[in-house]
Amino acid sequence: MLEFVVRVVGVIVAFLVAPLVVGQAEHKVMAHMQSRLGPMYAGGFHGWAQLVADGVKFVQKESVVPAAADRRIFEWAPFVAILPYMAALAAIPIAPGIVGADLDSGLFFVLAVMSVGVLGSLMAGWASGNKYSLLGGLRVAAQLMSYELPFVLSAASVAVAAGSLSLTGIANAWNPWWLLWQLPGLVVFFIAGLAELQRPPFDMPVADSEVIFGPYTEYTGLRFALFLLAEYAGIVILSALTAVLFLGGWSGPGPDSIGWIWTILKTAVVAFIVIWVRVSFPRMRADQLQKLAWQVLVPVALLQLAITGIGVVLT
Repeated sequence: MLEFVVRVVGVIVAFLVAPLVVGQAEHKVMAHMQSRLGPMYAGGFHGWAQLVADGVKFVQKESVVPAAADRRIFEWAPFVAILPYMAALAAIPIAPGIVGADLDSGLFFVLAVMSVGVLGSLMAGWASGNKYSLLGGLRVAAQLMSYELPFVLSAASVAVAAGSLSLTGIANAWNPWWLLWQLPGLVVFFIAGLAELQRPPFDMPVADSEVIFGPYTEYTGLRFALFLLAEYAGIVILSALTAVLFLGGWSGPGPDSIGWIWTILKTAVVAFIVIWVRVSFPRMRADQLQKLAWQVLVPVALLQLAITGIGVVLT
């Protein structure tokens, strides 16, 4: 019982802290890359209070529910968007024995749970009573449907190579030469993950300068903050899953007792790349988005899966 409580508390604490750390890091990385002054000076030393200021701003804002909205669905949508990521985090191992729930089908569970988050966007768009918000929600769903296939296929390639659906088993079976063998799958997985999170350059459904945050147009205050927090939580899950599947998780120099440090470092590096991509690449058009998914990523993912299957059979 005590071990169960410790695991639950650990997952909750990690879920509350990690997205905030990623959010603070995004402020700093973007400030350095784009010479933004505000995030570097808020509160004094290196802008440490920027995230606090953002939190106070959201708390002070009034949470408005449009008159034409479906109130119950409108209020529940932010929680539906963020809670699946907490469930996914519970199944991702940090080191041998350090995992919220070591599931035999952990990869299948995490991929399935991550896809549930889109329901929050659909609920938000539908319940807002705003046709433009509904259009944004449908765009989110269409984007998820396009990129879910290459996302799952690239992850399946690693599962075939490891001979296991357990994330712990995949990490234990990882070899350094996978960095070359599974490199196409890594690229496809990362790009498809960005698209599923609606991160730039795949943020057409929620582009604030064009469609005013899509399905989240009518949200204010803490409800809107929960959608932003869900985005950062998604970055944590995508980065940690990439580290475990393709980068060996806790594999690295030194004893196994410090393996959790390697997992966190690899996750941080992937999260940095996610932020760097946002700053460096312009937003794609909708037709470019679909062409990239169906004409590039899906064929590459299928080819990677076929090569992996042949390699496993021959060896």
